[in-house]
Amino acid sequence: MSAPRIEIELEKISHNATKIMTLCRAKGIRLTAVTKAVCGSPQIAKTFLDSGISSLGDSYIANIQNMRESGIQAQYILLRSPMPSNIQQVVEFADISLNTELSIIRRLGECAAQRGKTHSIILMVELGDLREGILPAEIKATVKETLNIRGINLAGIGTNLACFGGIKPTEQNMQELSDLAEDIQRAHGIPLEFVSGGNSANYQWLNSTKTTGRINHLRIGESILLGYDTTTHQPIPQLYTDAFTLVAEVIEIKTKPSKPYGEPGRDAFGNAPAFEDQGTMRRAILAIGRQDIDPTSIQPRADMQILGASSDHLLLNAKNIDLNVGDEVQFDLQYGALLKAMVSPYVEKNTCRLCYINEARYFSGA
Repeated sequence: MSAPRIEIELEKISHNATKIMTLCRAKGIRLTAVTKAVCGSPQIAKTFLDSGISSLGDSYIANIQNMRESGIQAQYILLRSPMPSNIQQVVEFADISLNTELSIIRRLGECAAQRGKTHSIILMVELGDLREGILPAEIKATVKETLNIRGINLAGIGTNLACFGGIKPTEQNMQELSDLAEDIQRAHGIPLEFVSGGNSANYQWLNSTKTTGRINHLRIGESILLGYDTTTHQPIPQLYTDAFTLVAEVIEIKTKPSKPYGEPGRDAFGNAPAFEDQGTMRRAILAIGRQDIDPTSIQPRADMQILGASSDHLLLNAKNIDLNVGDEVQFDLQYGALLKAMVSPYVEKNTCRLCYINEARYFSGA
């Protein structure tokens, strides 16, 4: 096989999806599986559907279009607020979009009405993370305006947490969203199909809460794909954390000093790096770099140390591992590395059922 590549084990993703879906259903929560981190991969989308999930979410309308045109039949939710420049594509390919701006909602309604359609939206509420969202004090007025826009169906309200500001979902902010939903329903006499409480960061709340209130929907990608609780970066019991394996090839292995020598300056990214003198070490260079992955979000499965990366080289302290030119090194990925690797055209993507069946690993609680 060529390298670098990502080996994607679909059965592990299916297992994780089933476990998360079961937890959601037990709490009365509908689940949208998020395909953003895998660039709307039709194979992974089909794996979600085969696991019993019927709703898919993505931040990129191009990914939704690709999944639709690949024959993946699902409810599609656009997770990022629509851009004015892609209103037509949103109406054509997304069943629902998340929105915060009345000007965009009016344009969506106009486009939908011209096509004889109704486009559904979820209004996003700001609850402290300070990414997208309408302030709670302004949500009622926005709802009132939205209900008068032809071509638009107000399907619900939602919020997003722990993406920008790192604010965790808690009983308090989930209750605030529930209360807002109740107020809107009473004030306008309308049902809200969706009260969307958040994303993979909601795992701790979902697992521990005694009551979900009016929250009836979550949008989860990272926890299914990587098996981690995103707020603690700890493995979720009974989930695989190794459904994705990054493989890179050794192109140099030499014993060299651990500390660069000569007059110091800036590196290729404008930084002034500092190095600890550890004496000589066996340094391996792999044919992958920052253009393809985030080197701070990968971990070698063998006992080696990542020293750093340039745009197209990854440097390792090979320690006592017997590496030779042409050998392949396997890595676990965190979210940032997965995002970049899946986008990179230089990283091959190989889907399989169980690529490393003899190495299949559960973390605690299996």
